Amino acid sequence: MTDVRELADQLWRGTADVAEHHPLLVRVPEGQEIAPGVLFYKGIASANTIDTGDGLVMLDTGAIVDTAALFDAVRRWRPDTRLAAAVFSHHHVDHVFGVGPFEREAEEKRWPRPLVYAHAGVSPAFDRYKKTIGWNTAINIRQFALPLERFRWQENYRYPDIHYHDRMTVRAGEITLELNHGLGETDDATWTWIPERKILAPGDLFIWATPNAGNPQKVQRYVGEWAAALRRMAALGAELMVPGHGLPIFGAARIQQALTDTADLLDSLESQVLAFMNAGAPLDRILHEVEIPQHLLDKPYLRPVYDHPQFILRNVWRLYGGWWDGEFDSMLPAPRAEQAREWVALAGGLDAVLERAAALRSEGNLRLACHLVEFAVLAEPGSREAHALRSEVYDARAKLEPSSIARNILNHAALASAQGKRDLAGS
Repeated sequence: MTDVRELADQLWRGTADVAEHHPLLVRVPEGQEIAPGVLFYKGIASANTIDTGDGLVMLDTGAIVDTAALFDAVRRWRPDTRLAAAVFSHHHVDHVFGVGPFEREAEEKRWPRPLVYAHAGVSPAFDRYKKTIGWNTAINIRQFALPLERFRWQENYRYPDIHYHDRMTVRAGEITLELNHGLGETDDATWTWIPERKILAPGDLFIWATPNAGNPQKVQRYVGEWAAALRRMAALGAELMVPGHGLPIFGAARIQQALTDTADLLDSLESQVLAFMNAGAPLDRILHEVEIPQHLLDKPYLRPVYDHPQFILRNVWRLYGGWWDGEFDSMLPAPRAEQAREWVALAGGLDAVLERAAALRSEGNLRLACHLVEFAVLAEPGSREAHALRSEVYDARAKLEPSSIARNILNHAALASAQGKRDLAGS
């Protein structure tokens, strides 16, 4: 069994590798009591159960694949104490599916039904999910390398019972839950502070990695407001922090440092993007000229093992500048396939393009090679040679990418071309 406190300390000191113990992949399915009356469970996300002295409260409730294991872990720990309430830190599906078994238990034992608390934006987000089942199926197949034939986005959700907008205080047994809204990965994020125990639950505002503030297939994220929420949390003096992903952090000094460093990273990226935008620069210059603070990315809790810093730059641009990238030919573009056919013809035909792409791959310029193989496949989608080289180029690039989001999407392209397709998840 993983000793949570010991592994968390090793990760902090750098004697264990965050890439090996990826914040989404590290598991504690048996649950562990990490402080008196606090059970930490880690599936895809964390789910933390607090014994209030008058029932249990859960801070996030896990993904649908975690429901049985989470229920069993809680019942081994507290066999006869009812779940009184749960708090959803936001609407993402890895945090909101664990209440069901406890509700069925409450019905069988004639206990009061557990109440679910969340920000007022969670219910509309669930409604949006129902409108975009096909889209969310496709983007998650790409992002998480999921099996196309077996994965489908969820259609049914446990809607919250009690909503709040800015702040809300809930008295639960011997403790107080202070729910606070913060814009960040989502517009409905809740971070929870328990002052009597000095416990902080930031949700996905902290995940033991570069913040997921730029995810390329998801809706708007809020970089500056995210940093502000982190600084509010850093000022509290928390002694135990249970992040949305990754392991807990123990000790006030470490918690303050982790939150402040994360805020510094976000503020640096946003301020640099805005400086370029205010000078009238296009997105291309921002992507390639902003200086990413490497001294912060080198921190064990800020390594880009999930999101990619360049994705964050794009999200800042989108928030303040809209969808146009500042390139005049992209304002009302010709179809990509038509562009590709023209460029391939100008280059002397498909063989010439593939030859140059192969040379770039050999030189290690995989970034540019990706552009050429993409145009090759767009120009001649039935070409086995183009797909074969495209698969090789994207596979090679994926292997070099520390960001699992980027790596999986690049690898998806490689797998698609191995089957003679451009995209397995869409047309």
